[in-house]
Amino acid sequence: MPFRSFFWGGFESATHRRRDGCRVDAVASSRHDVCLEQDYALLGTAGVRTVRDALRWHLIEPVPGEYDWSTFVTMLQAAHRSGIQVIWDLCHWGVPDWVDPFSAEFPLQFQRFAEGAITVLRDFYREQGVAEAPVVCPINEISFWSWVGGDEAYFFPFGRGQGNALKHQLVCAANAAIRGMRRICPELRVLQPEPIIHIVPDAATGGDGEAERHTASQHDAWEMLLGRRSPELGGSEEHLDFIGVNYYWNNQWVHHGAHTPPGDARHRPLHAMLLEIWQRYRRPIVITETSAEGDAGPGWFGYVMAEVRQAERMGVPIQGVCLYPVMDYAGWDDDRHCAVGLIELSPDKQDRWLRGAMLQELEAQQRVRAL
Repeated sequence: MPFRSFFWGGFESATHRRRDGCRVDAVASSRHDVCLEQDYALLGTAGVRTVRDALRWHLIEPVPGEYDWSTFVTMLQAAHRSGIQVIWDLCHWGVPDWVDPFSAEFPLQFQRFAEGAITVLRDFYREQGVAEAPVVCPINEISFWSWVGGDEAYFFPFGRGQGNALKHQLVCAANAAIRGMRRICPELRVLQPEPIIHIVPDAATGGDGEAERHTASQHDAWEMLLGRRSPELGGSEEHLDFIGVNYYWNNQWVHHGAHTPPGDARHRPLHAMLLEIWQRYRRPIVITETSAEGDAGPGWFGYVMAEVRQAERMGVPIQGVCLYPVMDYAGWDDDRHCAVGLIELSPDKQDRWLRGAMLQELEAQQRVRAL
């Protein structure tokens, strides 16, 4: 088992620039950066020993070629002292202000940053005697970022109709980074989280082909990382060790219409989606993001776990389920207090504690897995 616990916690780590020009830094706004050991300790008491966390490239390389790894080293030290295994996002939608993801230089810029990061991580593991292979996600949710930043201009780089171009750039950069990191750290394992979706055509307006094409696009990033599509981007079957699937209540919808959550006749069961992913890629799967806000959280988690067990009965190797976000955070657009996950924050973010209902559901699911 490559992970210390089956149940993971993921800290919201978005660092993109939004349309009003503000830089989102979810790690700082939740005070996770100054409460690392407290946050890790809370998860540890709940039996969660594997987490998703992220580097913040914009802080590490504020000007080209000048690196300050102190924020990363602080997180490494806190995780080690807490007995926590971290799966690291190297880029969670955020780049330094001087970086243009559409530029020809971007893949090499990201490769150099990734090579520096894996060198720091490798050396820290060796100094501390950590036997586990490092696991990283080079660029989080390539497909989502390509859509929201390349087609919808919702956040940086604010493109319109450039989703495919951005997707190719991000994949090219991720592939270059994986090659460079593996030269430095051959034991590196790569996880790529992407949203899985299911879109059905509107019975009144048709559009079957368009709905199918949009649904099929969920595979683009994985296919290109593996070199099965657009091989000029440098993909390889060696570039992907784990498939990460991000799945929320709103990942299924009618084309140009309403969502189709569980209970809707048009809803596709999660276990069937996981089986399809396994049959297509034959890589172990981790549910890298799943949650629901407020009182819906425990019930949603219970639903996901029932579907995971059904997928496992069908032979799908699920190696982890990550509550993401695992802690309250400030909304991207309006900084509203989003109550979600296992760790509850006071309004001023000064105090934190385990959320009772979610803890009870997690403990129930841990008991089921122990049977």
